[in-house]
Amino acid sequence: MTREQEIERRRTFAVISHPDAGKTTLTEKLLLFGGGIRTAGAVKSNKIKKSATSDFMEIEKQRGISVATAVMSFEYDGKLINILDTPGHKDFAEDTYRTLTAVDSVILVVDSVKGVEEQTENLMRVCRMRDTPVIVFVNKLDREGRPPVELMDEIEEKLDIRVRPLTWPINMGQHFKGVYNLHEGGLYLFRPGKTVVEEERLHIRDLADDELDRQLGSDAGRLRDDVELIEGVYEPFSVDAYRAGELAPVFFGSALNNFGVRELLETFIDIAPKPVGRPTSTRQVDPDEDRFSGFVFKIHANLDPRHRDRIAFLRICSGTFERSRQFLHVRQGKQVRFTNPYSFMAERKSVVDFAYPGDVVGLYDRGDLKIGDTLTEGEELEFRGIPAFSPAIFREMINGDPMRSKQFHKGLSQLTEEGVAQLFRQGNRLIVGTVGELQFDVIAYRLEHEYGAAAKMQGLPYSHARWITSDDPKALDEFMRFRSRNIVWDKDEKPVYLAESPWVLAANERDHPKVEFHTTSEFKTRAAS
Repeated sequence: MTREQEIERRRTFAVISHPDAGKTTLTEKLLLFGGGIRTAGAVKSNKIKKSATSDFMEIEKQRGISVATAVMSFEYDGKLINILDTPGHKDFAEDTYRTLTAVDSVILVVDSVKGVEEQTENLMRVCRMRDTPVIVFVNKLDREGRPPVELMDEIEEKLDIRVRPLTWPINMGQHFKGVYNLHEGGLYLFRPGKTVVEEERLHIRDLADDELDRQLGSDAGRLRDDVELIEGVYEPFSVDAYRAGELAPVFFGSALNNFGVRELLETFIDIAPKPVGRPTSTRQVDPDEDRFSGFVFKIHANLDPRHRDRIAFLRICSGTFERSRQFLHVRQGKQVRFTNPYSFMAERKSVVDFAYPGDVVGLYDRGDLKIGDTLTEGEELEFRGIPAFSPAIFREMINGDPMRSKQFHKGLSQLTEEGVAQLFRQGNRLIVGTVGELQFDVIAYRLEHEYGAAAKMQGLPYSHARWITSDDPKALDEFMRFRSRNIVWDKDEKPVYLAESPWVLAANERDHPKVEFHTTSEFKTRAAS
């Protein structure tokens, strides 16, 4: 198969939602169709409960939430699907935002009972900024939820995108009978308690068909009225408008019952874009270019706790990635090679010899790679748009076991390099900054269970971090002496000012005009705000 054919058959997307909307359950059911797993929850079960395939970290299994992006690949109907299941919890939105830079489209899950929730709106804003194509899956139709028309209006209003239903539910909750496929003209019947991969599907080309009345009884007339209303209110579906990020097709179903998932998947592989180009510091990189390029969007320590590995996830943007071949690490200006690159099915991984645009490969890393790093065949460019965040919550990290000091420092260093927390030093003090409280729970848990270290945490009164520079060394030195108690150093030995409040930060910015205050450490390539 040629590289052009390999690119053409790839579909790389993320599944996103507010917590508990059913995102990870939907991901698992998509894997069922792809043969990646044989039964729902078919992973190791711990003593508490079985967990979803993509939630492979122990803390995720215990809490029932996703806190790290899982990368999985499977084949379906001749297409190679790269699916990234993302954290839903807002405290881990950084991981999701970065993941959105590595995909070409998105499936957004909405809870039919709760409707559009806060985190859904936040994630959609990121998609809208990049014109990312979005398919909406309205989940939990087996529960008593909001009227479908009301949900459609809310999705349009809150997510700022035109919608077009491609399936339509027949009732919901206890009276849910199935969905009608407006796109293909098929009726899918729901059988409670039936969670197999195949749904019962009837092809009904004409809604006047008597078979509709035999199957649905009195609900047949209501379905005909609903379809007539839909065709009159919503514009015809356009693949071009969808791929431009202007129109979102909407599907209805129940991921838990594995209902409505197949038509979602089949339509997705038919309309979703193949790998698309990416902007860089010098030019646009297109997937069909001969020369290899890619960027790191995620780092994960201890994917396999038995081997204490550190994996950097690389999105391939152009050319061909080849095992053991030398590539340029642009930031460091040196040649690197990877002898055991991996593809993933949750925590299961296999060595790959070649990978193509759209693929995500895992690279063993000894600490040389950072989020945002670019690898090329020699061209010096950097991919843009990979977000960095300023922490808002700070705690001093204190070693709880002097006999495990080495493990404590190593664990803290490696975990903060994953990008969801930042480590600062002030003399012998170690300070961690995050954007959410839950991240500290995860750090403490992983320090204990992955490194055998204990951490005590002490809250600090800061709410803003600003990296500081100045063209006037004397002015910078004067400010740092004036605010010495608030100055810390990041992992690259850059000075950072920690402010107690927005008012204090604004006052210092006003009183020290020769000092520049940057919201991230990447101020050379990102404008300060």
